[in-house]
Amino acid sequence: MDATAPFRRFVADLSTRLSGIPAERVDAEIDRALQELVELLGTDRSSLIELLSQDGAMVISHEWARSGVAAGQPATRIDGIFTWYNNRLRRGETLRLNRLPEDLPAVALAERMYAAELPTLSHLAVPLRVGRRWVCALVTATATRHRFWTDDDVERLRIVGQILANAIHRRNTEAKLSQSLAEVRHLQRRLEAENRYLRESIEGNAGFEEIAGQSESIREVLQQAAQVAPTGTAVLLLGETGTGKDLLARAIHARSKRAERPLIKVNCAALPASLVESELFGHEKGAFTGAISAKPGRFELADGGTLFLDEVGEIPPEVQAKLLRVLESGEFERVGATRTRKVDVRIVAATNRDLERAMAEGRFREDLYYRLSSFPIQLPALRDRREDIPLLVWELIHRRQTELDRRIERVPDAEMQSLTRYAWPGNVRELSNVIERALILSSGPVLRLDAAFAGRSQRVQSGERLDDVERAHFLRVLERCHWRITGAGNAAEILGLKPSTLRSRLKKLGIARPTALPPS
Repeated sequence: MDATAPFRRFVADLSTRLSGIPAERVDAEIDRALQELVELLGTDRSSLIELLSQDGAMVISHEWARSGVAAGQPATRIDGIFTWYNNRLRRGETLRLNRLPEDLPAVALAERMYAAELPTLSHLAVPLRVGRRWVCALVTATATRHRFWTDDDVERLRIVGQILANAIHRRNTEAKLSQSLAEVRHLQRRLEAENRYLRESIEGNAGFEEIAGQSESIREVLQQAAQVAPTGTAVLLLGETGTGKDLLARAIHARSKRAERPLIKVNCAALPASLVESELFGHEKGAFTGAISAKPGRFELADGGTLFLDEVGEIPPEVQAKLLRVLESGEFERVGATRTRKVDVRIVAATNRDLERAMAEGRFREDLYYRLSSFPIQLPALRDRREDIPLLVWELIHRRQTELDRRIERVPDAEMQSLTRYAWPGNVRELSNVIERALILSSGPVLRLDAAFAGRSQRVQSGERLDDVERAHFLRVLERCHWRITGAGNAAEILGLKPSTLRSRLKKLGIARPTALPPS
């Protein structure tokens, strides 16, 4: 019977098994092949050693031994120990060691000790190349008797080893490709998230008119913004709702060294307390009910750029400590994760709250306040820069009239005086709403104000207290909206105020919802 026939069948079967199988099945097939090789060759153990290119180390990636025969531990990294052995394999030398330890030179001291420890009496190692690099070595050895290795033994080991080396190379290539694809998908998801937030940010921009003006107070604000923008300093924007804090944050980012990276906005007041941490820091899959996939937080999306924390005074106390940590060290963990992530983010925060009072009442951390307020900028209320109102009015007209199919050529003096006299509790946001309504109602080239607004302004001029005028106006709007505060076309939107700001004003003015009505 042909003695080579079993080996030929083994090689043919091995080639078939390793051809086209998924990468995750390669390791199991190699373990099986080592066992079959030992039985065919009549040896006691066999192993596959990978020669790492990045640091010159060796790894026993696979090993099989007969029952009762000691073997090396698979996945063992051999780094800087067997120098003589490693160097020869990397030079492509076949190692035929018939009698150990005698066949080893005196300099191979570690190799001698290892052979005695296992023990190993005879050892054959054939290095294998894929492309231009020696990538691994197939090894077989005896532990119970000496073996004289023939040229046929070497050739058989080389044939089997080349099949295994090619399979290992394909597995590693596929693993790298999968990793690259995972990284691409991660970057794609991050880019999609950035684009989504940027679209939201652009759509929410009320326009440059929010900080347009020639008054001394607004010029001072813009000068301060221009001075701090090129630095990496945290900025705290202070001012009533509707004064232009959002747009000033964009201007600071646009003039900064981070302008090419994204500006990511978080409206802290609009987030439920239970979701603030997840929105800021992200979460892992399964971190909580509804977390069906991992999601990066706003800090990750803003890495290298600017994070705008609008209404920062609304951040719950339990999240403030984690926010302080990332501001101090740039480090955080996603919700449900143990791995620490690091980011480089510039913070611009904004609030219409009295943070010093919040600190005194224990609702805002003192150390977080000082970290955020390295460079505070106070934005003036519109009533404190009335000389800018005519310019703002025309800015708003030019911006909105084309969209509304209007062409305004004149604003009567009486109308402009009404606009200038009014105290604007909603600031420029409220002014924008008034002008938009006036544009809709003005069918000709002359801007005509809504009669309801004209009446409010007239009462202020005649000496009626502003609180009384504001209370009456709020009540009219609320009744018209059936006391609905949030949502499109309801009170907060009509008045140009955020729902939280409107509720605060109603409480201050002593306006309570009729008990017969359901909550808004």
